[in-house]
Amino acid sequence: MARGWESKSIELQQDDARSTEGPKCSLSLEQRKIESHKVGLKLSRSRILAQLQSATNPRYRESLEQALAEVDEQITGLG
Repeated sequence: MARGWESKSIELQQDDARSTEGPKCSLSLEQRKIESHKVGLKLSRSRILAQLQSATNPRYRESLEQALAEVDEQITGLG
């Protein structure tokens, strides 16, 4: 009896996964590239922010702040 419920649960999970994939498929190749690039930029931004929190050297902090500004500008440019 447990196996029956387990397989039903798996079927429901697979159906849910299929239903959430629908909107992703409607994006064009160019839109997917832009979204992928945006995700990468956001990851870079979070890494820079983490480094800024622990940086003590003023020159290094300045370099990180410039990098952060550039990443923010690129993110804004992508929309």
